[in-house]
Amino acid sequence: MDEEVFIKQLAERIKQLRVEKSMTQLDVASKMGIDDSSYRKIESGRTNPTARTIYKLAIALDVSVFQLFPEKEG
Repeated sequence: MDEEVFIKQLAERIKQLRVEKSMTQLDVASKMGIDDSSYRKIESGRTNPTARTIYKLAIALDVSVFQLFPEKEG
């Protein structure tokens, strides 16, 4: 899997978790302490989140850091 594919899958997984939790993008952004436009860039795959951002996402979504990552392909 190349980097671009990974970032896209990560973004999709983050969105999936947010929707499952019935949260808006603004809800997650507020819990992370960032503006909603920055969060939208993460969820759309337009930015590569740092380890710190991944940690904040996990806290905001109330999941483990490992749950944010897409499952390994076969």
